This record gives sequence, C-alpha cells and structure tokens, in this order.
Amino acid sequence: MVADDGLAWFFKLVILGTALLTCLVSIRSPEVFDAFRGEFFVLVVFAALGMVLMAGAANLLMLYLAMETASLSSYVLAGFLSGQSRSAEASFKYVIYGAVASGVMLFGLSLLFGIGGTLDLAELPAALAGASPLAVVLALLFVLAGLGYKLASVPFHMWSPDVYEGAPLPVTAFLSVASKAGAFALTLRFFDEAFGDRAIALATQWPLLLALISLLTMTIGNLAAIGQRNMKRLLAYSSIAHGGYLLMGVVALANPAVRAEAMAAVGFYFVAYLFMNLGAFYVVQHLAEPERLNSEMIADYAGLLRRSPFLAVALSIFLFSLIGIPPFAGFWAKLYLFEAFVRAGLEAEGIAGGRHLWLVVAALLNTAISLYYYLYVVKTMCFDSAVEDRPVRAHPAFVGLMLVLLIPTFVLGLLWSREELGVPVVQVEASASLSSSVSPTLGTPFRR
Repeated sequence: MVADDGLAWFFKLVILGTALLTCLVSIRSPEVFDAFRGEFFVLVVFAALGMVLMAGAANLLMLYLAMETASLSSYVLAGFLSGQSRSAEASFKYVIYGAVASGVMLFGLSLLFGIGGTLDLAELPAALAGASPLAVVLALLFVLAGLGYKLASVPFHMWSPDVYEGAPLPVTAFLSVASKAGAFALTLRFFDEAFGDRAIALATQWPLLLALISLLTMTIGNLAAIGQRNMKRLLAYSSIAHGGYLLMGVVALANPAVRAEAMAAVGFYFVAYLFMNLGAFYVVQHLAEPERLNSEMIADYAGLLRRSPFLAVALSIFLFSLIGIPPFAGFWAKLYLFEAFVRAGLEAEGIAGGRHLWLVVAALLNTAISLYYYLYVVKTMCFDSAVEDRPVRAHPAFVGLMLVLLIPTFVLGLLWSREELGVPVVQVEASASLSSSVSPTLGTPFRR
C-alpha cells in the first residue's frame, strides 16, 4: 500500500526537513510560545506523518487515509491560537472546505474502484483500459477536487489565503511547503501510475484538463496577489501561483519520453521552493514579533533597509528568487521546469503536442505579473520613508537560520547540472529485498 522508491524518499526528505525547521522556529515564536502547549509539536509530527504517507501512497485506500491524517492535524494547527478570532476563523474555514473536498474525493475514489475493481494504482491502467471513458472522466473529476484542495489550485484555492493569514506564522510556512510537497508527490504518482497509459490519456484528455487548471491557478494567484497589503496573504497567493507552475510538470508526464526529466524538474523546484519560501515566511515572522515591527503589513516595512539592512536584504533575496531572477535558485527551477514542459510538447504526438505550448507563454507572462507585487515590497523596504528610525535588530540565532536558507538559494542553481535532469534526483541505499518492492514505473527517474 506504500511505495518505497526514490520519488517517495525525495519528498519525504522535503517534508521532514520542513517539519524540523518548523519545530525549531516555533520554539522562539511568540505566537506559539505565549500559548505554549506540548501538543503543538505532536500535531506537527502527525501532520508530517500524513504527508509522508501521501508521498508513498500506492493504493487508493492509503491515498485517502494519508490525506485525512495530514488534514485533521492541519485543521487543529491552523486554529492553534484559539484565543484569536482570526485563527479560529481560519481553522473553521479549513475544516469546512476540507470536509467537502474529502467527501467528493472519496466518492471519486469509490467510482475508480468500482470501475477498475482494484485499489492498487499500478493495476488501474489495465483495469480502466476497457472502461467507458465518460465514467473514468467523471471519477477523475471527483478525485481532482480532493487533490486540487490539497494543492490549493483554482477553483479549490479559496481556503488558502484566509488560513494562511489566520494560522500562526510557523504553521503557515509549514503548510505552504510540506503540505504542497505531499500533495504534489501524490499527484505525480497518481497520474503517472493510474493514468500514465497513453490510451487512457487520449481518452480522458487529462493533460489538457490539468493544463487549464495550471493556467487558471497561476493567473488568478498572481492577479489576486497584486492588491494584497498583508505579507501573509501576499505570500499565500504567491504560493497558489507557484502551484500553478508546478502543475506544468504533472502535465509533462503525459509524454513518457521526458517523464524522468519532468519529475526531476518538479523535484528541483521543490528544493528551491523550500529554501526561498520558508526564508520569506520566517523573515515576516521575525518582523512580526512585538520587539521588532509587531506587524505583518507591507506599509510598516517602510525604511527597513536603513533600520535593519540584514533583514531587508535577506527578504529581498528570497523575493527575487520567488520571482525567478538569475542567479538565484528560483530562476533555475523555473528554467528547468519550463524546458521539460517544452520538450514534452515538442516530442509528444496527440497528447501534449504543440497545443499545450501556449501554457509556457502564459507562465512567462505570469512571471512578469509577479514582478509587480514582489518588487512593491522591495521598493517599500528600500525607498519609502520610515515612520520611526528605531533600529530593528535580528536575533543571532535567527541570523544563523537565515544563512542556512540563503546559501542554498544562491548556490543550488550552480550545483545542479543540466544533465542531472534526466537522471536521479536522490540516491538512497537499500537492501535487495526492499529494491524488489520498488514500482517499476516510478523507480527510473529517482535511482535508489
């Protein structure tokens, strides 16, 4: 029921690394510390457990149980500050959206089981080959509702900004990376194993459906971010937009010739995203502490370059990387992802083909749109006049954490060679008995 392959291990490392950083940062977070209860770390552990199981789920039942394990813990984490109305509101909205998406997805999974007669993802292609395309498409649409909710993709994204704003900042950072990593690992495996067959892709046209969702997600995410004046909400819509870019890697799976390259490109994007997104959220968290700015509003960042050069420069670097400006890791992540998608379109026949190359143009235009709201923050920090000139000092431990996140943001693109896109992203030693359990479909791009 749980695959033990390179894809699972890679995303497990991303999820567990994010969970570890969340626990370390939470120790010094005033939001968590003031309402400190030991169950906070237990909830983080159980949420990470669910996400780890999502990364390896190779069975329809395990897929659903893993998502519920991650979701139930996340609901409580979002409302952890029970004394604050916005935290309670975030948790309530999260539960309502999650319950509806979970029920719809479970109905879709039951349809897939009824059509195919099996719970194993690897056995579904043969079982679905003779089924009615209309029935398969109907089941797929219901399942996509649940996956889209975890991915925060349009039109299932509406919970994300409110939850990100109301949850404690360490939880917001954790959900923005770890939850998305588990969801994308599950989505990659689901479409690669259950719907990777060429005949099924042609019959259901799921690459076109995902391409449209990718377009809407990146466009609405970027356009909605323009009007935001709260940093948490701005980064929430930014996270939605990045999910739209990442969906391009899932669409590229429709072409088996570049499957390994597409998976590796998504993997590298997540590594870069981990450092630059967590870094941006942690700077916002540090500035929101009472002894510093005590605010999440962008207007209060005015003159930050003069008051705290280190924090202003660190946040600017993370935002430049999120835009995709060279030489930062975000630029190389987008370059490799777009390149894999273009190759998938040029080399495919009938599925992706040239018909989906418009999505790359749309992604480039969306990157240009994102310049506005990211650079607006940088402009406020560097050029606007501060209301007060009191220095804002970063804690020494926080400076060390920032260096841990800043250095990879600089050097990842230099260390990751272009040739590695078609070969392993991660190498894990394993015994011969474990190697025999690796799915032959997913064992290739990520060597054990």
